[in-house]
Amino acid sequence: MKVGFFTEGGFEGKITLDNINIRTDAAWMYLTDATHHPFPRLQDLPDNLYDVGVMILPKKRRMLLNYPLLEQYRRVCKKVTVMQESYYNYWQDSPIDEQIWYFNFITSMDLIFCHNDVDLNYYNGLTNVRTELMPTVMITDGIVRRNEWGDGTIIGGNWVKDYGGFDSYQVALELGNPITAITTGRMKPEESQMLEHIPWVMWREWIDILSQFNVGVQLGTAAAGQFQLNTSFHGIPCIGYSNLNTQRILHPLTTVELGEIDKAKDIARKLKDEEFYNLCMETTQKRFEKYYSEEMFVKNWKRIWSL
Repeated sequence: MKVGFFTEGGFEGKITLDNINIRTDAAWMYLTDATHHPFPRLQDLPDNLYDVGVMILPKKRRMLLNYPLLEQYRRVCKKVTVMQESYYNYWQDSPIDEQIWYFNFITSMDLIFCHNDVDLNYYNGLTNVRTELMPTVMITDGIVRRNEWGDGTIIGGNWVKDYGGFDSYQVALELGNPITAITTGRMKPEESQMLEHIPWVMWREWIDILSQFNVGVQLGTAAAGQFQLNTSFHGIPCIGYSNLNTQRILHPLTTVELGEIDKAKDIARKLKDEEFYNLCMETTQKRFEKYYSEEMFVKNWKRIWSL
């Protein structure tokens, strides 16, 4: 099956293992053996080039409203699908004409891919389109799991509503260890006065930096869940919300329901106990192999197209 991937990314071709930035979308492309094209190239591609197309629409879509995207997409791909971007209803912050365009586009698909069970329920209810989970996946070739680490706590987001950085910081304080946050495009300048930050780096460097931390905290909205997946690979317990699949499945002992900051703080204090910490570490590593290995992703991909 020939697969084409279409995003706002500026490159064209296949993802190879020597790529130093194999984040979630690139990992999907690699494991499906897909060829990537940026949106503007659609009009130059031949008819029926791909059996399946997977498209990730950008957060900023204004430039697409007057472009025959759907027509070109269906011309090039025999089956057309769209992959959820960000949390399930982020697109409703857009102007109304963009919301209507987005809704009309996704309801014209053959299939909608989602991140989490909560997203699956949402898109099933909103549309009459078949929906399937496409789990976050991590390419582990050449990556060494952590074998020594410090006592630092890492927060998986900045101080904005979607990332829940403020809440995560309050929970991280319970551990009593140095706190570091990641850097995103939505980081506020004042954050640097409160805690240390890892600069924006390529994924391959990020995964090695992450291995030096002891606990992760991310109490934000449910999206792809790459932070929870990456911490799990290294055996780093992560505190987070249950509506995120990678959190609930990979970190069951450190998962709380939405808004349960008190319980999140209790878990943070429990992680100071070596026996509980080791149990969390062993549990998440075993679950990574059982539920989120590359083999499991490929098996699920084949199942989707066998139905």
